Amino acid sequence: MENLKNYIDGEWVGSSGGGRFKTLNPATGEVIGDAPVSTHDDIDRAVAAAREAYKKWRLVPAPKRGEIIFRAAEALLKDKQRLGELVTAEMGKILPEGLGDVQEAIDMAYYMAGEGRRLSGETIPSELPEKDCKSVRVPVGTFALITPWNFPTAIPSWKILPALVAGNTAVFKPSRYTPICGTEIVRKLVEAGLPKGVLNLIHGPGGEVGEYLATHEGIDGVSFTGSSAVGARLAHMCSAPGKGISCEMGGKNAIIIMEDADLGLAVEGAIWGGFGTTGQRCTAASRVIVHKNVHDKFLEKFMAAAKKLRIGNGLKPDIDMGPLVSLEQLSKVEGYINAGLTEGATLALGGMRCSGGELGHGYFFEPTIFTGVKPDMRIAREEIFGPVVSVIKANDIADAIEIANSVEYGLVASIYTNNIRYSALAERDLETGIVYVNASTIGAEIQLPFGGEKKSGFGGKEAGGRGGALDMFTRWKVIYRDYSGRLQKAQIND
Repeated sequence: MENLKNYIDGEWVGSSGGGRFKTLNPATGEVIGDAPVSTHDDIDRAVAAAREAYKKWRLVPAPKRGEIIFRAAEALLKDKQRLGELVTAEMGKILPEGLGDVQEAIDMAYYMAGEGRRLSGETIPSELPEKDCKSVRVPVGTFALITPWNFPTAIPSWKILPALVAGNTAVFKPSRYTPICGTEIVRKLVEAGLPKGVLNLIHGPGGEVGEYLATHEGIDGVSFTGSSAVGARLAHMCSAPGKGISCEMGGKNAIIIMEDADLGLAVEGAIWGGFGTTGQRCTAASRVIVHKNVHDKFLEKFMAAAKKLRIGNGLKPDIDMGPLVSLEQLSKVEGYINAGLTEGATLALGGMRCSGGELGHGYFFEPTIFTGVKPDMRIAREEIFGPVVSVIKANDIADAIEIANSVEYGLVASIYTNNIRYSALAERDLETGIVYVNASTIGAEIQLPFGGEKKSGFGGKEAGGRGGALDMFTRWKVIYRDYSGRLQKAQIND
């Protein structure tokens, strides 16, 4: 049982209002911790501490900031097994995925530690003699970092680490479903020597705590990961004061399977994309668009593979799929099953909450496959965030791409084919931020930007590489230095 606290200005403290909320193991219903419900006063103090710490932190040489993050990476690596088990216990994903969640945070920590020595700009020749021209990256200020429950160590690392190495300070609010995991990453950074006030932690529900934090007058920028509806609301609320905001939001991702595909490989990809993390990923493949010539053969193999998935507590060995994170999420999935049936889709597999035995104590739901799905059905257009896959028939490559692009989201898409023309068309024409060829929609790597188009995201991208998170957490400053000792006028000949 973890009795959590906020972390404000270098001190672990309770909420000024005294309120608490519980966090549960979604596989067992067991209470595994409780956390403070932060008040506006708590947030005010956290923002004030971050703004005060910024005055000194921005002046710490970037390589020294990177060294602190490197030490945190070492601590995460050393404690990986325990932290992975904690992710599984608090969020529900199976242990191999829990360990992968932590490994992603480790990878990001090592990568961003190195960015402390790579925050490069440009030096450009001047058109005038005895004059320098250069651009440099500088920090933005104090950020609000708001993260979801489905990757409770990885996604916080995507935001916290680039923000800090760039010289910003932050107030971090993890999901109310995973406050223990959020606390752990803060502990590692504190143990690594992070000065007080640079990173502050507050707990509580998003509607009350997250919105007040994001719109706080002392916050210079917001990085949010969550639903498209909440992201759009935050963006609107932050637009008037002119805050920078980055939102990584939902997806209605598609796997296209062409008539020449390796069906065995495609089935593996569709199983992983649709049912990995119980479908609770923004990159989950909830649509599988199959060429009409191989539709029936693929469906037979896909259903046979889905029937073999073993459901249970992710801390136990040989489990393929854990629970949904909450009763609220389970009820949402059940609502979409009813919507699919109402609109005329065929429920080919699953569609029920698991009951009886140990599964009856948690939020388990069967792997579910709908067939006969039309692209305009709700189950084919709206993000479900559960183990529900719609199989849609396509006539040819053009039809498949049109179906894939027909939704409001544009995060990730995949195509299985051995035809170079098909793959080239998919790379060019799919309206998503990420495209996979002969791989599932799950598997982004941290050294390249992560993010989508349309309602899947706006503002800066996440992760590393050119156009990644550092573009969100820095601004460009251009500097001209004239050492000629006389007035020189650019573009003007005297």
